[in-house]
Amino acid sequence: QVQLTESGGGSVTAGGSLTLSCETSGRAFGELTIGWFRQPPGKERELAAAITYTGKNIYYAESVKGRFTISRDNAKNTVTLQMNNLNPDDTADYSCSAAPYGEGTRIYEYYYWGQGTRVSVSL
Repeated sequence: QVQLTESGGGSVTAGGSLTLSCETSGRAFGELTIGWFRQPPGKERELAAAITYTGKNIYYAESVKGRFTISRDNAKNTVTLQMNNLNPDDTADYSCSAAPYGEGTRIYEYYYWGQGTRVSVSL
């Protein structure tokens, strides 16, 4: 069983930055593709960014390209999402999810989920 623990959410003003972390346990980290999903209030959940288990392939939603950076630290079993130049449209509940040997963008491959962390961006 894979456990995922998110940290780093909070409230910022527009233009600010936040760093989200997702720490995993229960399975070899090198087998896990990690995705950061977000669900804005009243909207559907979307995949914001993903990094494959090899670290070689990275995906960003168009809405976050150039502002968000996803990275993984295999020594710490952690994936980090650096979010810069935040705007109110980034307000959402953010969750990380793991897909064993996942391709990255295939949503159905994400099987394990964290509890989520809230990000609020105000003007």
